[in-house]
Amino acid sequence: MAMAIHTIAAALALCCVVATAAAAVHDIAACLISNGVKNFSLPASPSFNPLFLSSIRYLRFVSPSVGKPSAIVLPSSQLDLQRAVLCAVNTSLAIRVRAGGHSYEGLSYTSENHVPFAIIDVSNLNKIRVDAAAATVWAESGATLGELYHAFAQESKTLTFPGGSCSTLGLGGHVSGGGFGVLARKHGIAADNVLDATLIDAGGRSLTRDTMDADVFWAIRGGGGGSWGVVYSWKLRLVTVPETITVIGLDRRGPANDIAGLVHKWQSVGPNLPDEYFVSPKIYFTSKATNSGNLTMSFTSQVLAPKREAFAVLTKAYPEVCLTESELSEVSWVEAAVKFAVVKSVADLTSRQIGIGEYAKRKSDYVQAPISRQDMVKIMRYMTTAPTEGSIQLAPYGAAMARIGSGERPFPHRAGFLYSVQYAVDWKAAENGRAGEFMGWLREFYEFMEPYVSKNPRGAYVNYVDLDLGVNNWTSVTGGRLSAADSVSHAASWGRRYFLNNFDRLVRAKSKIDPGNVFNNAQSIPPLH
Repeated sequence: MAMAIHTIAAALALCCVVATAAAAVHDIAACLISNGVKNFSLPASPSFNPLFLSSIRYLRFVSPSVGKPSAIVLPSSQLDLQRAVLCAVNTSLAIRVRAGGHSYEGLSYTSENHVPFAIIDVSNLNKIRVDAAAATVWAESGATLGELYHAFAQESKTLTFPGGSCSTLGLGGHVSGGGFGVLARKHGIAADNVLDATLIDAGGRSLTRDTMDADVFWAIRGGGGGSWGVVYSWKLRLVTVPETITVIGLDRRGPANDIAGLVHKWQSVGPNLPDEYFVSPKIYFTSKATNSGNLTMSFTSQVLAPKREAFAVLTKAYPEVCLTESELSEVSWVEAAVKFAVVKSVADLTSRQIGIGEYAKRKSDYVQAPISRQDMVKIMRYMTTAPTEGSIQLAPYGAAMARIGSGERPFPHRAGFLYSVQYAVDWKAAENGRAGEFMGWLREFYEFMEPYVSKNPRGAYVNYVDLDLGVNNWTSVTGGRLSAADSVSHAASWGRRYFLNNFDRLVRAKSKIDPGNVFNNAQSIPPLH
């Protein structure tokens, strides 16, 4: 990243305990310089604010009330990364690791209770080595999904990776949280396709699959970011797709009753299509000020088959949507990636600034039994009360997602789950004074949905992190609010919603790899001792 870097003329003695934020800034700078880490920025530097803001995707966390880091470190090598971790630990700073900056709750660049912290920004660690013959890739965690897909496109017309659609997502956080994408029904999620990883732990050690505990290797593949250490790089399995696939550009607009009928029928279609079909509807409302009360239903749809076959299957399975041949297009997989990322070209996949910064709040759910048409009408009518743009995105499960055991990875939502729901409310900068009203509406909508979604516990997706579910509320760099047992019991209230019965094994893994709770955030997994 082209940034001016703060430099200090003389290396200063390392102080292991700091009493003030100013001392923390002084001491981490001294530590980094004395250990040969030159690429960092401090609050007094002109580079600091541009660097801090460079990948904040959710502008709710830019307000003056949100604490800023004591330093931002940009490692340029694995050794730099190890030294950055140790310097943060030795100068009593909490660690936040940022790749793409897409945490819905800003967990990669904020801290609780104004606890002093440093950001380790891994965006310069973005090297990608593709082995097309072996159908594998080693990719550093700072690479974006767009950079990853662009690299594959240079090597092969048929090899890709089952990750998400947003091209600016950082690989590290995406894979750590599971990584759901349009290929999930055929090839599973990103975490299902991890073969190896290089993890830097709280002691600065470099561990691989062969040298880390089996519980820990299991945990880093979907157990959420910020709990285990810093993954420097991932070895990923690539999957094969046809040279030509089909994408569908489809929008339907109408009153709540009509859209409810389409969504109700989709519930029996989307999760039950062949593995090669991913048909995901988004229903949104743009507020009564600009809308006559109609809803819009659009689709993110990809079929790993020719257009003719896709058209025949979908028109038979889903005649209610009145699909026309002109709404289907045959493209390569990388052209589909461009479409879903909403960028203009394959070259644009490597841009890190596409659509940066929005005012928004997100929540998530899972549905295990189809919602009746009558109840779907109620839901769609509720959506028409949105005071600004509100939406839900429904992602179909089934197929490969149902064949992978719920305990094989920390991500547990497999067989028995029809689809996920992502709730969203978005607003413009000029409307920011009404942010509380907009988020309040979304929370009320979420409560309204309770009878229709999964129960005991009500599920959620950790990559759609939601602090409404509860927080650790750490009061010091390594925790310090509750006893270890109480912290685990408290965290279970939301941890079981993300991980179901896998939560206990995640606690066991945390207790092994980071018993001192060096790596923590508002919803990290706490150690038991």
